[in-house]
Amino acid sequence: MIAIAESGSTKTDWVLLNKGSVSLRQQTLGINPYHQNTSSIIKIISSLEGFDSVHQIFFYGAGCATDDKKLLIKNALLKQFPKATSEINSDILAAARSVCGNQKGIACIMGTGSNSCLYDGKNILHNVSPLGYILGDEGSGAVMGKKLIADILKNIAPEDLKNSFYQKYDLKYADIINKVYKEEAPSRFLAQFTVFLSEHLQHPYISKLVTDSFTEFFERNIKQYEHYNKLPIHFIGSIAFYFKNELEFAANKSNLSLGKITKSPLEGLIHYHVEN
Repeated sequence: MIAIAESGSTKTDWVLLNKGSVSLRQQTLGINPYHQNTSSIIKIISSLEGFDSVHQIFFYGAGCATDDKKLLIKNALLKQFPKATSEINSDILAAARSVCGNQKGIACIMGTGSNSCLYDGKNILHNVSPLGYILGDEGSGAVMGKKLIADILKNIAPEDLKNSFYQKYDLKYADIINKVYKEEAPSRFLAQFTVFLSEHLQHPYISKLVTDSFTEFFERNIKQYEHYNKLPIHFIGSIAFYFKNELEFAANKSNLSLGKITKSPLEGLIHYHVEN
């Protein structure tokens, strides 16, 4: 039997394949080797039930881009499944395999953060570094939330939107500064305000903020790939999924062709591994 794991920092989705069909699905806490040590990861994996007969594991996760972090995950899996072989891959390869399959294309992640790659149907040929929400992550939930908050605190955002924002969120200036600069996971804090953006998309200011953010993503990331204007550009992630119309508008404005837009890579990964 084959197991597929698709993991973020919050949750990990596990699927067990038996003769090409899904026989079991489970969800555990998220696994990220940048935030957890081997023993913590083993503890999470040990909560799985019904995966004892697995002989091959494909693990895709955030934070799994370097050899040392991949080895950390591999050792944890080996401890729990000593008879199984494992392949550890990054979340961007998960995206590429999910939406491109065995075809050439550009695969993008757009959720709390953003990322992209040029994929040849087997391997990632080029990856423009996302750089995180401070230096990059254009178009992501964290960056759009950052732009909104900054404009509100600097009194750049329209007065009606500022009033609506403070009615929805019981936050003062000091609260925001503390959560961004002092507390853990500021990117998740900032990304939560995309709910406010989605509720006010008809407002010209919000519409412009969102579409400009997507245009910035295309300009600073996608247009660095060879033949970017001749390839389908696929997206995975909650921001791409829920702001699909605005993403398409920005793509058309940049003369780009969008491909698939899905919320999660899991179903595409299942199809990929059944086919391959």
